[in-house]
Amino acid sequence: MADHADHAHGGHGDEPHACPMWILIAVAVTLLVMTALTLGLSNYNFGRLDLAIAMVIATFKAGLVMTYFMHLRWDKPFNTVIFLSSFIFAAIFFGFSLLDTGQNQPEIENYRYDQQQLKQ
Repeated sequence: MADHADHAHGGHGDEPHACPMWILIAVAVTLLVMTALTLGLSNYNFGRLDLAIAMVIATFKAGLVMTYFMHLRWDKPFNTVIFLSSFIFAAIFFGFSLLDTGQNQPEIENYRYDQQQLKQ
């Protein structure tokens, strides 16, 4: 019966993951700095790189959250593989969705031009 209880907790027992407080504070400060960086960079126009820059920063922040706050650094490697594969799948899905965004831009611009002409 005791073996069953150990398996229910992934073999870790009742001990929590030991993570020094300074690491958690450093990660939290880094996340705040990266958020401020994202906000600061949003005031500038980088053209087509706007989305790429925002996604790189967001991916880095998500990696920090997964590694330290979700304890993947101390978990079984299989859980990390599963989590990263789902993260990669979501990135591929998002990427394919973005491929279509440029297709509708000419129609939107034509519609706006037509609406301005009707107002005059």
